[in-house]
Amino acid sequence: MIYSPRMPHVIHRRTLFKELAASPMLSSAQPKDTPPGSGFRIWDEHCHLGAVPGNTPEERIEVLIECADRLGIERLLVSQGYSSPLHPTADQIRQENDRVMRAVRRFPDRAYGSVYLSPAYPEFSVQEFNRCVRDGPMISIGELETDRRCNVPEMDPIIEQAASMNVPVLQHTWLKTDGNEPGESSPYDLVELARRHPSVQFVCVHTGGDWERGIRIIRSTKNICAEVAGSNPTTGFVEMAVRELGPERVIYGSDVGGRGFSSQLSKVLGARIPNSVKKLILGENLRRLLTPILQAKGYKI
Repeated sequence: MIYSPRMPHVIHRRTLFKELAASPMLSSAQPKDTPPGSGFRIWDEHCHLGAVPGNTPEERIEVLIECADRLGIERLLVSQGYSSPLHPTADQIRQENDRVMRAVRRFPDRAYGSVYLSPAYPEFSVQEFNRCVRDGPMISIGELETDRRCNVPEMDPIIEQAASMNVPVLQHTWLKTDGNEPGESSPYDLVELARRHPSVQFVCVHTGGDWERGIRIIRSTKNICAEVAGSNPTTGFVEMAVRELGPERVIYGSDVGGRGFSSQLSKVLGARIPNSVKKLILGENLRRLLTPILQAKGYKI
C-alpha cells in the first residue's frame, strides 16, 4: 500500500502503476525524443546565470536555453547575474544587472530580465529600476534576497516603482531551523510588506523552504503567489499549495543553476493534479502577472 498526499487514504500499488502507465509522461505511445514538458507552455520564473558554464553572460544563457529546449521550457526569467554575494555593494548590483541584460539581449524571444535591487540602497534602487525596467529590457523586480528584511520601510520606494509599471516582485524567503541569515526575509516579512502594498503582486520565492509552513503563512494574503522553486522535489508540495491557495496562486520556477530544471519541473509534472491546473502553474499564472509590462514593452506573449 502507498500513501497518497492528495487523499487521506492509501492506494494499492496496482492502481498506482495503472495510473502511471496511462500518464503522458510514461506512455509508450509518446515518442522517446518528446520533451517532458511537451503539451505545456512552460515559463520558468526563477533562473540565474551563476554555476552555469561559460565565460560570458551570452555563453551562459546559451547553455540554459539549450537545456531548456531539452525539457520543453519556452521562456526563462533571469535575475542576479552570476549570483551576487548576500550583501552586495551598489556597484556589484549594477554589474549583475548588466550581465542579465547582456544575456537576455542574446535571446530576446526566449529570456527576460528581472532587476536585482536592495533596500540597503533605496535611492540607488529607484535609479536602477528606471535604468533596467523603465528604460531597459527588464520586466520585473527580484529575486530580492538579503541585506534587509523585506518588511523594512526602505522597501517601500522599491515597491512603489513596481506599482508604477505594474510589475511583480519576486522576494526570496526562508524559514531555517537554525535561524535565517542577518537580513534574510521570511514569509512573515513578505506578508507584512504585501499588506502595505495590496495593489502589487508578489511571489514568495521558495515559499520559505519549509513549504508546509510557508503556504499557511501566505494563505490569507491574496496578492502573494507561492513559488515551488529551490527545494527538493518532495511529494505533496504542489498539491498542498493548490489546495490551500487555489491553482491561480502557484508558480513554477527552477532556481537554476543552483538547482536543475528537471528536478524542479518534476514537482509539477508529477503532481496529482489535473493537466488544466498544471498549465496554470507552469506558465499561465506567470504570463498573467507579466502581461501588463510585456504589452507595454511590445513583447510577444
